[in-house]
Amino acid sequence: MIAELDEAARVRLGARPMIEPEVSRGLAMDPSVTVRVSLALNPAAPLEADVLLARDPDERVRVLIARKLGALAPALSEQARSKLGAETLETLIALAEDAAVRVRAAIADAVKDMPEAPRALILRLARDDAAPVCEPVIRFSPLLTTDDLVALVAAAPSVATRLAVARRANIDTTVSDALVANGADDVILALLSNGSAQIREATLDALAEQSATRPDWQEPLIQRPVLSDRAVSALSRIVADHLLEVLARRGDLPADTAAGLRALVSERLAAAPVAAPPAPSVGEATEDGILEAAGQGDAAKAAALLAAAAGVPLAVVRRAATLRNAKGLVSLAWRAGFTMRAGYAVQLLLARLSPGVALKAGPGNTFPLSVQEMRWQLDFLSGNGR
Repeated sequence: MIAELDEAARVRLGARPMIEPEVSRGLAMDPSVTVRVSLALNPAAPLEADVLLARDPDERVRVLIARKLGALAPALSEQARSKLGAETLETLIALAEDAAVRVRAAIADAVKDMPEAPRALILRLARDDAAPVCEPVIRFSPLLTTDDLVALVAAAPSVATRLAVARRANIDTTVSDALVANGADDVILALLSNGSAQIREATLDALAEQSATRPDWQEPLIQRPVLSDRAVSALSRIVADHLLEVLARRGDLPADTAAGLRALVSERLAAAPVAAPPAPSVGEATEDGILEAAGQGDAAKAAALLAAAAGVPLAVVRRAATLRNAKGLVSLAWRAGFTMRAGYAVQLLLARLSPGVALKAGPGNTFPLSVQEMRWQLDFLSGNGR
């Protein structure tokens, strides 16, 4: 009877809210993938049909079944969930072992944060070697314990495994130590960038010393919630000037340590050789003039124009540029009476910041900083904030 229907009729039949098991079995083996997709999308299709479709030769159909079974599970009551039974669990496990990454990833995305998900399924997905499969489960599943995470780090099937563990929220010191002991440099960078990760003081001290040869670790180290005096001392000897300023402005440093770091910033600036640019005429100190200098890549002229327009010594502009202080340069543009067009341009030219890092204008080309913050920046650059 079903075979006598045309494809459009069979598609409608597969989408019916009431569908008999015998009919669904026939549609699950229909030669038309469109018909099988219609059945896979039907939440009322019997489990027997879903089991058949989970072995469908078309990957797209298996992806739909993976999403369907995974998405339905959290919404089921305890009684309904128990009725899923061993057959449904076997179907989910089979989908988690599917050859197609898209199918396995669909299951992972559906169950990644489910506290009721079968633990065997979560562990299977976490041990997958494909990042789209293992990462969401490792990062978000509440079922993974510290022991599970340490085991994943020790026997990681791929780099994606350790990276996912390093990015998981609130990992404890045991997991962090395992990552440092087993992880590559990019894994340690991910760990340091994870502000919620607990890292032992001794481990952070060691990483601060090692960052002399890994400058990409230095900024996340400086941003860590807690740093020991030893780590601060190690970083102060090796970081670039603009990072040293960030380190000096941490609010949790002892007063004498902070004062010492500010003095070190000043010493470095005083020791830095700076070529004296030609002084511009007063008539050139306009926003158009500075934008023209920026367009020509003339940093010396742009710095002198900004100093003249802002009414500050040229050394103040040089200091902001040397520290790569985006907020300071924006504040100088504000002081000069320019718009954020100039504020953005001087960040790129004088501080050599990339467009992705430079501060952008707010709504209506407004400045992205408060007046109070810009005044503080100007005091700091002038030496009044020491």
